[in-house]
Order: sequence, then C-alpha cells, then structure tokens
Amino acid sequence: MMKRLLALPAIMIAIMVSMAAPAAAQVSPEDAAKAKAEIIAVVTAMEKAWNSGDFKGYMAGFENPGVRFVSGGRIKGGWQDALDNYVKNYGGSPDGRGQLHFYDITVEVYSPDAALLISRYHLERKNNPQEGVNTRLFRKIDGRWVINMNHVSSFKAHAGEPGTEGVPDR
Repeated sequence: MMKRLLALPAIMIAIMVSMAAPAAAQVSPEDAAKAKAEIIAVVTAMEKAWNSGDFKGYMAGFENPGVRFVSGGRIKGGWQDALDNYVKNYGGSPDGRGQLHFYDITVEVYSPDAALLISRYHLERKNNPQEGVNTRLFRKIDGRWVINMNHVSSFKAHAGEPGTEGVPDR
C-alpha cells in the first residue's frame, strides 16, 4: 500500500508531462516554416518603414494597444507611448532617425499563435549610433503576427562602414 502511495506523485507527473507534450508538438514543420516566414516579413516591413520615416508603419508590427516594452531596466508604456517616443527622439530628419537594420534573426515557433524572435539590430546615424539585441514575443492575433512583448538590450555602436566594429555587413 505504501509503495502505491509513493508511486502516485510519479504517476501524476508522468501524466502532466504527457499532456503538455502535445502542446509543444502542435506545430507541424510546414506550419512552423510558414509562421517564421510571416514573422520575418513583419520585421522586414518594420525596418523598411523606419528607414522611410514611417513610424506608424513601423509600429504596425506591434500589438496595439497591448504591447509591452522592456529596455534600460524598465517596463515601459504601451503602443502609443512608444510611437510618441520614436517621433520625439528619432523623428524630424533622416539624420536623426538613421538607418535601421535587423540581422542574425532566429525564430522559434512554440504554438500556432506564439513564437519567439531573437535578433541583433544596428541603427546607423551620425550621432548616437546603436547596436543591440531584440527579444520579441510574437502572438498571432486576428490572423496576423504581431509583437506582444519587446525587450531591447542596446549599447552605443561606433559609426562606420559596414563590417567595422559594431556595424554589420550588409
């Protein structure tokens, strides 16, 4: 009787693990590849929008209004606060905005509606060029992939030609 009672927790854990395993396996390789391509298309469109000065187009890649931003050791405001910040701190001129490039992009699809993107970015501009890493939780909402949580870890990069320190090859 005592052996049966001691075996009960192990059996319960085994049942829970077996129930959780199908959740991770819900995404076929074909669906994962399609999701990755769609997510990379979102990031590519965001980069293009930023580089043309279209901050609202850039923000179209984020869940509105529910996105959370984390950077500089702080949890920041949502969608509108981010847009206001970008316009205030990067708008006005192409020199102030700079040219944004995302690279070394990896995407892990965890379920039909959740994926994690990790990438590097470089913002080339005369004053305060930046280099960093983005960690982004993508959710598929109403049929489209959007960033639900965005974490940025950045540092000042050295301005220069592609391939020099802090500037990716293009």
